[in-house]
Amino acid sequence: MGVEIAISVTREETRVAVLDNRVVTELYVDRPRKKDFVGDIYKGKVIKVLPGMQAAFVDIGLDRAAFIHVSDLSVGTEPGDTLVDSEEDERSQDLPRPRRQTARPIENLLTEGQELLVQISKGPIGTKGPRITTYVSLPGRFLVLMPNVDHIGVSRRITKEEERHRLKDLMRRIRKPEYGYIVRTVCEDVPEDDLQTDVRFLTALWEDTLKAAGKQPAPSLLHTDLSLPLRVVRDLFTKKVDRLLVDAKPDFEEVKDFVRRYLPEQASRVHFYDKKQEGLFDHLGIELEITRALSRKVWLKSGGHIVIDHTEAMTVVDVNTGRFVGKRDQEET
Repeated sequence: MGVEIAISVTREETRVAVLDNRVVTELYVDRPRKKDFVGDIYKGKVIKVLPGMQAAFVDIGLDRAAFIHVSDLSVGTEPGDTLVDSEEDERSQDLPRPRRQTARPIENLLTEGQELLVQISKGPIGTKGPRITTYVSLPGRFLVLMPNVDHIGVSRRITKEEERHRLKDLMRRIRKPEYGYIVRTVCEDVPEDDLQTDVRFLTALWEDTLKAAGKQPAPSLLHTDLSLPLRVVRDLFTKKVDRLLVDAKPDFEEVKDFVRRYLPEQASRVHFYDKKQEGLFDHLGIELEITRALSRKVWLKSGGHIVIDHTEAMTVVDVNTGRFVGKRDQEET
């Protein structure tokens, strides 16, 4: 068996696992009570400017105020300002987060009570509110629209130089002027018509967001991303996936309709799994792998093990040789 995607849905959570030859390579979990809000777009209001931190707190309507650093502000961009990663986007992740390398002081850019259109880039953790940016990115099936950045990049996972040049030249022709785009991994060998459709869809989505911002008061939610199952279909359900299994009937129908609309040639690979006898994750051996992977100590095939500890500021990974003592020298061990 090659690549599979398993979607398991319960009242408490939705879990998605990507398997390659029955080995779990990716795992996603979404819990309604612990939503991270990443990707959501809000109209917010500045409630405090902190010159000493070159940052500000913005009320976006959540329990805790959001935090924004001056490098995440597109407000007051000047020709002399440069974007960190402006030349690296095309070889970085599909969803870049541009930041200004130089900027005027935040006290000259923001004032208390000022309204901002922002997107959550990092969800709330512990007692801290979410982190936000004014550099909005809207992902589609093939492209990521960045309306505040005039740049075209190509995913680093597209390695053929000829294909990279083809996609870049194509995007220069069909792009909306002054909008930035990242060409996603699934774009490899995709025809021009599909990219044009994505450009039109994302442009309309952004214009609808701007219209909502003009009508709604601050703070308010303007746009939220797709549900986890549909995001997985959009981002991961490529031609390399042999089958996609869903164990909840309503979600199966939703996924099936989404695939029929946007990926009709792959609809035959979407299947409903009846979990009356055995759960989907148990059937595929995923539960056991999750239990092993989420324990504090994880044993490695070599005989060594790693210990993982989480703190509010970081995740610490300690690598121990355990039973593995090496063969040649200490550096190799």
